[in-house]
This record gives sequence, C-alpha cells and structure tokens, in this order.
Amino acid sequence: MQRSSPSIANLAAALAKAQLVLTNPEKSLTATIRSEGTGRGTEQTFSYASLASGLDIVRKTLGQHEIATVQTTAIDQTAGVVNLITTLAHSSGEWIASDWPVCGLQETTTPHRMGAALTYARRYALFTLVGIAGEDDLDAPDLATTAVPSRGENLTAKTLEAQKLGTKTSGTKYKPNGSGNNGHRSDGRGDNRDQAPRH
Repeated sequence: MQRSSPSIANLAAALAKAQLVLTNPEKSLTATIRSEGTGRGTEQTFSYASLASGLDIVRKTLGQHEIATVQTTAIDQTAGVVNLITTLAHSSGEWIASDWPVCGLQETTTPHRMGAALTYARRYALFTLVGIAGEDDLDAPDLATTAVPSRGENLTAKTLEAQKLGTKTSGTKYKPNGSGNNGHRSDGRGDNRDQAPRH
C-alpha cells in the first residue's frame, strides 16, 4: 500500500502548525484490565477518550490548516481481514495514510461486533496519525506480550478489548467500571459514544 503522495512538504508544514495548538481529548471514559496470568486477580484501571471527542478536536484544528481526515475500509481477501485506511489530505493535493486491521472477515456476519471493532480502530488510527494521546499510558508487563494475530485468526478478540466486551487476549481482559452497567460510566451517567448500535 502506498502511504503518501510523492511529496508531503506542504502537508508536513501545515500539520506542524496544527500540532502546535492540537490538544489531547478529555479522557472521560474508564475501563479496567484484569490480569489472568502472572499476578492473577490484580486489576488496573485507566482512562480513555471517546472517538467523538477526538474527532471534534481534530476536525476543527486540522481544518483551520486545510487538512482533511478521511477514514475508509477495505477487505483484504488474502489476509482474511477488514482493514481501516486513515488519510490526512492537504489542500495542495498531498496526503499521508496508514492502515489498521479491524477484524477478521468472519466478523462481518455480526455487525455489532464489527462496528465496535471499527470504532476502536478508528480511534487508535486517527489519534496516532495526528499525534495525540487518547488514553493513559500502561506499563503492565502482561500488555507488552500481547500477540499479533496471524493470517486467518480472529482479530476481534484484540480489537474489542477497549469496547469493554470482556474478550480475553494474551492473559488480559477489559471490563467496564461498575461491571454489568452495559458500558456506562461508573458515575451512573451513560456514555455510549464508543459503542456500536446493537441490532
């Protein structure tokens, strides 16, 4: 996959100016990692920002510097995955892009799971490309050993972690604070901006 136009000089200059005023979104949501391996039973809570809050900041800031954000999906039949392509396009015609695996093709039969994985991928890919942080730094040893699924494996177990669906991967599991509240905040105020609609 080609990841940029032949030159990105104008885009880079505009993005550098945008990043001077670009701020990190508010980390208004929380999730908890429960270790199932070494140190079993220990939990670590972290905060993260929703996709919606990040998009608000990114669109307003980058738009002032004539940079648009575009996120599209593509099916990789060879690898058996759905990929997300995130592009920053400048008014000069220059662009840069990145791709991110969303889920295995078998997950297209369960739209709500695919939608949750897509939200997760969109948030990580966009925040990474523009250079903002959307969640707390975690230095837990268990997280450093997360395996990358090989061809044909189910990627949803990995990508759905931050959606708080309780899916295990490499000895860790995410769960919402106040388990059983359907992904709402622990303070009782619902916030489903990062949740895919259920059918």
